[in-house]
Amino acid sequence: MAATVRRQRPRRLLCWALVAVLLADLLALSDTLAVMSVDLGSESMKVAIVKPGVPMEIVLNKESRRKTPVTVTLKENERFLGDSAAGMAIKNPKATLRYFQHLLGKQADNPHVALYRSRFPEHELNVDPQRQTVRFQISPQLQFSPEEVLGMVLNYSRSLAEDFAEQPIKDAVITVPAFFNQAERRAVLQAARMAGLKVLQLINDNTATALSYGVFRRKDINSTAQNIMFYDMGSGSTVCTIVTYQTVKTKEAGTQPQLQIRGVGFDRTLGGLEMELRLREHLAKLFNEQRKGQKAKDVRENPRAMAKLLREANRLKTVLSANADHMAQIEGLMDDVDFKAKVTRVEFEELCADLFDRVPGPVQQALQSAEMSLDQIEQVILVGGATRVPKVQEVLLKAVGKEELGKNINADEAAAMGAVYQAAALSKAFKVKPFVVRDAVIYPILVEFTREVEEEPGLRSLKHNKRVLFSRMGPYPQRKVITFNRYSHDFNFHINYGDLGFLGPEDLRVFGSQNLTTVKLKGVGESFKKYPDYESKGIKAHFNLDESGVLSLDRVESVFETLVEDSPEEESTLTKLGNTISSLFGGGTSSDAKENGTDAVQEEEESPAEGSKDEPAEQGELKEEAEAPMEDTSQPPPSEPKGDAAREGETPDEKESGDKSEAQKPNEKGQAGPEGVPPAPEEEKKQKPARKQKMVEEIGVELAVLDLPDLPEDELAHSVQKLEDLTLRDLEKQEREKAANSLEAFIFETQDKLYQPEYQEVSTEEQREEISGKLSATSTWLEDEGFGATTVMLKDKLAELRKLCQGLFFRVEERRKWPERLSALDNLLNHSSIFLKGARLIPEMDQIFTDVEMTTLEKVINDTWTWKNATLAEQAKLPATEKPVLLSKDIEAKMMALDREVQYLLNKAKFTKPRPRPKDKNGTRTEPPLNASAGDQEEKVIPPTGQTEEAKPILEPDKETGTEPADSEPLELGGPGAESEQAEQTAGQKRPLKNDEL
Repeated sequence: MAATVRRQRPRRLLCWALVAVLLADLLALSDTLAVMSVDLGSESMKVAIVKPGVPMEIVLNKESRRKTPVTVTLKENERFLGDSAAGMAIKNPKATLRYFQHLLGKQADNPHVALYRSRFPEHELNVDPQRQTVRFQISPQLQFSPEEVLGMVLNYSRSLAEDFAEQPIKDAVITVPAFFNQAERRAVLQAARMAGLKVLQLINDNTATALSYGVFRRKDINSTAQNIMFYDMGSGSTVCTIVTYQTVKTKEAGTQPQLQIRGVGFDRTLGGLEMELRLREHLAKLFNEQRKGQKAKDVRENPRAMAKLLREANRLKTVLSANADHMAQIEGLMDDVDFKAKVTRVEFEELCADLFDRVPGPVQQALQSAEMSLDQIEQVILVGGATRVPKVQEVLLKAVGKEELGKNINADEAAAMGAVYQAAALSKAFKVKPFVVRDAVIYPILVEFTREVEEEPGLRSLKHNKRVLFSRMGPYPQRKVITFNRYSHDFNFHINYGDLGFLGPEDLRVFGSQNLTTVKLKGVGESFKKYPDYESKGIKAHFNLDESGVLSLDRVESVFETLVEDSPEEESTLTKLGNTISSLFGGGTSSDAKENGTDAVQEEEESPAEGSKDEPAEQGELKEEAEAPMEDTSQPPPSEPKGDAAREGETPDEKESGDKSEAQKPNEKGQAGPEGVPPAPEEEKKQKPARKQKMVEEIGVELAVLDLPDLPEDELAHSVQKLEDLTLRDLEKQEREKAANSLEAFIFETQDKLYQPEYQEVSTEEQREEISGKLSATSTWLEDEGFGATTVMLKDKLAELRKLCQGLFFRVEERRKWPERLSALDNLLNHSSIFLKGARLIPEMDQIFTDVEMTTLEKVINDTWTWKNATLAEQAKLPATEKPVLLSKDIEAKMMALDREVQYLLNKAKFTKPRPRPKDKNGTRTEPPLNASAGDQEEKVIPPTGQTEEAKPILEPDKETGTEPADSEPLELGGPGAESEQAEQTAGQKRPLKNDEL
C-alpha cells in the first residue's frame, strides 16, 4: 500500500502542476478577454469588439450612433472628441482638427501638407525642427503633432469600446489605407503607443473588407479560384483591390478558405471630401454674388462661415445622390445674413467632372498589378460612402463592363467587422475558424551595397549591386536572409524602395523619400580575427516584414564553418547521457544534419514566406551572383547549386533527405544490423566522416533612418504623459459635472417633494421649513459660486442635504413598503398554518415529519403572529412624524425565518422515499385497517411468489384471543372462503388518506 501511495504522489504532483499552469494562463488571459478593432477613416471611424457572449458587434458611441467622427477640439481648459467636437467645428473652427491623418508620416515640404493648408486655412501649422514634420499650433502653449491627435482619437475609441464591453480592453487591430508606406505605418503605431493600445496588427482596410466578405460567405468558397474586385471610395481616397478566394490545404487545420490580394490600385485624393470642397466653393461663390452690391467681405475669409458651408455641402452631396435638385439653406451664414440657393445634380456633376474622369484609374492599376483582365473578374463590389454618388457608379459600371455592381456588403462597416475577426484570431482568448489571409506588398523593397571588384589585374573599381528583398505584390508577413560573401571588414549597405514606376509624378512627390535606412555594420573584421582557421560562410542579414507591413532588421551575423573529426572514445558519460535524453524528447539531431547551418539561420528559412510570381527569376539571379546570394524560403533552390551560395541555399527538406539516403547505404550493403541497433564502435569509427562545425558571431548594427525619423524615447514618453494628463483632466471635468448635476437635481426634486401629501403627512411644519431654507441657500450658492467650486465641495454639499432629509425620506419609504410587506407576511402565515395542519393529518405509518419538527414550525408561526400584532399595536400609538417601530427589514427577517422552516419540511417530503406496502395476488397493495396497530403491521409475512400451500408459514396466535390476526393471513393462499372473509372484514372500513390527498 505504501508503495502504491509513493507511485501516486508524482502523478498527483504533476496534476497539481498542470492545474497551476492552467490557472496562470487563465489569469494571464483575464485581462484580454475582449479585443477591439478600429476602422480609422478620414472622416469617421467605426469601432467593433469581440468578447465572450458578444461575437463581432459594432460599438455604439455616447450618442448611440454606430459611426463616430474623427474630430478633436482642443482648448485651453477643455477637450472635445467625436460628435461633441464635430458640433464645435462651427463655433471654434481653428481649434477643431479634422482630416489630420493626411499629415501622418509626412514632412513639411510634402505636397499633401500644402494641400491641407489650402483646404483648411484656419489651422496654423508650424515645423518640428528635429523631424521636419508639422504640428498644429492652437495657441503658444498648445501644440500637438498629428500622431498625438491620432493618439487622442484612438484613446477615445478604446474608452467607447470599454464602456460598451464593460471591461478593460488593450488589444486592438487598426485599419490603415493600403497605400500607406513605412513612415506612415510607423506613425500610426506610435500614435497607438501613445494611447496605451497593444496593436495586434495594422491591417489594410481593403484586406479587412475582403476578409469580412469571405468570412460571411465561407460556404461559397471552394477549390475553384474566384476573383472579386472591391472598389472602395471613401472620404479621403479611393482603393481598388482584386482578391482571389479559394480553399487551400494547410498543415495545421487541413483544407481552409484563403484570400489572396492579387492587385491594388489607388488614388490618394479622390474621395467624397474633394467633392464636398467643390460644392463648398460653389456655394461660397453664390453667396458672394448675392451680396455683390453690398460691399461685403468675401465669405472665404470667415472660417466660421466656411465651416457652415462645408457642413451644408456634405448634406447636399448626400441628398443629391437620391434627388435631382435640392435647396441649400443656412441661417445667419455671415453678418446675420441668411443664405438660400438651389443646387441641381447636373451642376454638382459638372463641378466634379474631372474627379469622375479619375474613377477608372484605380481599376486599371489593379488589373495591371495583378496581370489580369476584366474578363477574369467575376464581380465588382462597392465599398465606402462616396460610392453612393450615382455618377460614380455610372462611370465605374462603364469602366468594368459588367451588367451591375455588387452592393451585397455593408459599405460602412465591412472593414471594421473584418478587422475585429482578425483581432479575435490573433488573440489568445478566442478560437475562430481559420481563414488564411495573404496580403501583398505594394511598394517593393531592395538592398543596395557597393563593393570593390578587380576587372583587370591590378585595376580595381567599385560595383554597385541591388538585390530585391520584397518584390511588388509579394505576400507578407515573411522573413528574408541576405548573405554578403565577399566582405571581411566593416561595411555599409542601404535599404531602399524598389522600382516605383507604377506611381505617377504627383504620387512620387507625395510618397516622400525613397530611401529607408542606411545600415552600418561594426565588428566584421574582429569576427574574422576571432576565427582565423574557419571558413567564412558570409555575413547574414535577417529581415522581417511583419503582419503590419513594417520592415525591421532583426539581426546580422557572421557565420564560419570548419571540419571537425569526432572521437567517440573521448565522449564523456555525461555527454552520452545528455544525447540520450535529447533523443528521447525528440531534440536530438544527427551529426550530418548539423552541417546544414545554425539553428538561428534555419529558423529564418523555415518561417512561412511564399514567393510571388517574380521571385523565382530573382532568386536564380541571386544564386548566380556569388557575392550576395539571398536565402529565400519561398522557393526551392536550383537543382545544381554553384559555389558557397548554392550550398547555403539548400532547404532543410533537401538536406534531411540527403542525410537519410546516406544513412540507408550501410543497410543496403548489409553492414548494419536491424533498425535501432547501433553498429559496433570499430565500424562507427571507420564509417563516420568528419562533421562540419558552424560558429555564429553577432555583428553590431547602427541604423540611420532616412525616410522619417521616429520620435525619440524621451519625446515619446513626454507625449504619452501629455495625453494622460489630458485624459485625467477630462475625467475630473466629467466627475465635477456629474457632482454639480446631482446636487442641482437633488435640490429641485426635494423642493417639489415637500409639497406632496405623503411627505407632509410624516413631517411637521418646522421640519419642512428647515429643509426648504437649506435647499434655497444651497441653490443660491450653486448659482453664485458653483462655477468655481471643486468636485469635493459639491459632493460635501450634497451629502449635507441628504443627511438633513434622511429622516423624512426614511419615514415616507417605510410607509410605502408597509402594505406590500404586511400582505406578504399574512399570506405566508396562512399557508404555513394550513401546511402544518395537513402534516398532522398524515397517518402514523406514512408520517415523515417528527414531532420536534412540527412543534418547531408551530412555535415559529405563533411567535410571528405575536410579533406582528404587538408591533402593529405599538406603531398605531406613535405619531406619523416619529421614527416608526414597524420596519420593512424586520418584516422581511420574520418572513425569511418562517419560510426557512417551511422549506426545510417541504424538501424533506420531496426527497423521502415512501415505505413499502404488502401486495395481494393481483399485485395491488393492501390497505391496512384503521384499527390495526403498528405492531400488527410489522408482523405481517409476505411469502415469495410461487410458494405452495404446504410451504405456508406458521403464524403465532394472538396473545389475547389465541387466534391468528385476520390481516396477517396471506390472501393469495386462501380459497374463495378466504376472499369472502376478507371482504367481510374490510366492509364498512374507511380508506385511509394518502399523502397526495391531504
